[in-house]
Amino acid sequence: MYPIITDVKPASNYFIILTFETGERRKFDMKPYLETGIFQELKDPSVFDSVHLSFDTVEWSNEADLDPEILFQNSRLID
Repeated sequence: MYPIITDVKPASNYFIILTFETGERRKFDMKPYLETGIFQELKDPSVFDSVHLSFDTVEWSNEADLDPEILFQNSRLID
């Protein structure tokens, strides 16, 4: 089981900063997703910056979202 996301913030260069219930902060790179389907819309900075919590994961204003397990498994711990 993965930890619950408690906060998300957009960061430069198409990264998002995730905070988990454990207090752990992780950095997730969205660039690999930006050429696929609805995620292409995230190239617009105003859409990318609209990231917010939605239930147990993150979502953007265009309704794009990612599985929280993917976010946890493919993110890097921030020192």
